[in-house]
Amino acid sequence: MSIKVEGFFKDIGGASRVTKAREDVIANASPVPDPKDPIRELADKLHPAAMKVKCVDIREASPSARTFRFESCDGHVPVFQCGQYVNFRLKIGESVLSRPYTLCSAPYEARGEHGFFEVTIRRNVPYLVPDYFFDHVHVGDELDANLPFGTFYYEPMRDSKTVVALAGGSGITPFHGMAKEIAYGKLKGVKLTILYGSVKANDIVLKKELDELEAACSDVKVVHVLSDEPDWLGEKGFITRELIEKYSEGDVTYMFCGPLPMFRFVKKALDEMGITARRFRHDVVNNPADISILPGYPKGTETKTFHITVVRGIHEDVIEAKASESVAVALERAGIAIDTHCRNGECGFCRSHLLSGEIFVSTIGDGRRKMDKEMGWFHACSSWPLSDLKIKIPIM
Repeated sequence: MSIKVEGFFKDIGGASRVTKAREDVIANASPVPDPKDPIRELADKLHPAAMKVKCVDIREASPSARTFRFESCDGHVPVFQCGQYVNFRLKIGESVLSRPYTLCSAPYEARGEHGFFEVTIRRNVPYLVPDYFFDHVHVGDELDANLPFGTFYYEPMRDSKTVVALAGGSGITPFHGMAKEIAYGKLKGVKLTILYGSVKANDIVLKKELDELEAACSDVKVVHVLSDEPDWLGEKGFITRELIEKYSEGDVTYMFCGPLPMFRFVKKALDEMGITARRFRHDVVNNPADISILPGYPKGTETKTFHITVVRGIHEDVIEAKASESVAVALERAGIAIDTHCRNGECGFCRSHLLSGEIFVSTIGDGRRKMDKEMGWFHACSSWPLSDLKIKIPIM
C-alpha cells in the first residue's frame, strides 16, 4: 500500500479543509430541520430499548424442559452471538419481574423474513419464573423483552479454534446455539467438543437436537456424562480433570455454563491443569438459593427480616426485606420497579446507592467497579441486607 504525500503544509492543513467543507454544507442547508438520524436508527436496531415479542412455538426439550420460540412483533430481531441472553419483563401478581435466559438458537436463525430466537427453560428449579413460563406462556402470547446482553460468546480474535465446552443441566443452551452455528457453516473453522453433565439419560435437555447436530457435522462432538445411570454405556460420574484432559487436544479454549457446585469443581480441575484465565471463559454463575453458604456471610442472619427505606427522587417508601433474599427481590415483591437484566451482578443495570446500613455482596457476583465500592454503590440483584437499609435507586 502506498500513501500519497501532497506536501507538508497541504497535509497538515487537512483539518481546515474539513472545517471549510462543513461550513459550506451548513451554509447551503435547508432551513427545515431533517429529523432523520441514521446513526440513531442503527443503534436502535442493534440495541432496542424495549421489544414486544410473540411466542410462535413451544416444544418439549426433555421431560423437564421446554423450548420457546419467539418472533419480534415489529419483524426485527437484533443481531446476537451464541451465548448471549434475552431479558424478559413479566407481570406476575402485583410485581414486575425480569428474568434472563440464554439464547439457545443460532444467530443465523434470527436473520431473514421470519427471523426468530429461542430459549430452553427447565422446570423444577427453586425459582418462580420457570414455572410461570410453563403454566402461563402459550403460543400467540406477547411478552416484553430486551436483547442481546452478555459477554459470554466465542471471539475469534481471542479464542482458539478448538473449544471444549463444559456444561451442566440447562447450561447446555449456549453451546447448542454454537453447535448449530458451526454445523450450518456460520462459524467457520471452529471445532467444538461438548462435555455435558446430566443426571439421568431420560432427562438430557436438547438431546435429540444435539444428536442431530453431531451426526450432521464432524466439527461438533457431544460427550454425555451421567452421574446417576449405572447402566449407561458412555462416560459416568462427574466432569473431572481426567475426563477434560481425555477430550482436550492442542491449544484449547474452555467454556463453561452450569450450576455453582459444578463451576467450583471444574474451576479447580482447570487450575490444576494450569489453564490460564485467557483460556477459560464462563457464563454468569448463578448465586445459590441459600445465600448463607457463601464464604463471608454471617451465619444466622438469613432468618432475619429488615426494613429498607427506598428513595426515588424526592419520594420515599419503607418496605420489608428478608435477609435471605436479594435487595432486588425485596423491591420486586413490594411492587417497586428496578431495572435488572443479568440478576447476578454483571450487567450493572440495577446499580443503586447505599445511603446507610450494611449489605452482603455476593462473592461470585460482584461486578462493581473499584470506585463504586469506595463510594457506596452496589448492584441490587447480588446484594443482601444485613441490617435496616436506606438506599437510592434509579427512577423507572
